[in-house]
Amino acid sequence: MKISTSHHHHQGNKFSSFFCNLFGHHYAVSKKVTEHIKEYKCIHCHKEVTTDVSGKLSALTPQMQEINSTLEDMYRKRKSRVVHQVA
Repeated sequence: MKISTSHHHHQGNKFSSFFCNLFGHHYAVSKKVTEHIKEYKCIHCHKEVTTDVSGKLSALTPQMQEINSTLEDMYRKRKSRVVHQVA
């Protein structure tokens, strides 16, 4: 039973990929890293991209995920320091 389910799911991905190739991806924000850097996922084919340093979308590679994770951590720490200094 699981084999037919995964096969059906695979067909869905093929259709989604075809749809995206035809009409383009429909990205939704999946993670807010900082005010300016976000990660996005296509709602159809689940391709993941991120905002790069120049503000353009680029593939969300493991290296980019690691960079984003570090940026997110630094951003959070800086933001909490600012809140503590103001209070």
